[in-house]
Amino acid sequence: MTPASDEPRGAATAVAPGERGAVRIADRVVAKIAAQAAREALGPLPKDAVPPHATVVTHHGTARVRVHLELDYPSDIGARCAAVRRHVVERVGALVDMDVREVAVHVERLHPDRTQGRA
Repeated sequence: MTPASDEPRGAATAVAPGERGAVRIADRVVAKIAAQAAREALGPLPKDAVPPHATVVTHHGTARVRVHLELDYPSDIGARCAAVRRHVVERVGALVDMDVREVAVHVERLHPDRTQGRA
């Protein structure tokens, strides 16, 4: 038997760029990246703290992120949340090439420093 076309068997055919398909990254993958970025931005966590977790909604190459975390207290909560926002935008953008439109940081719990006030 002979092949139906003149091309050798197994030869790649050129596909137009618009017909090649697309890569879709699942929301849960982006959420894991965002949670890891939040961990990186925070540094060491308080002793009993739960590591940050995130939820993400993606749509046409953009992402909206919600990060839930616990912080030590006293600390500059606003500055730490801003650092988390910046780092999440940077890492998600770099790793999955998405425009992060919103990062909402929810502080779930504050862990007081037990050593303060002790003499």
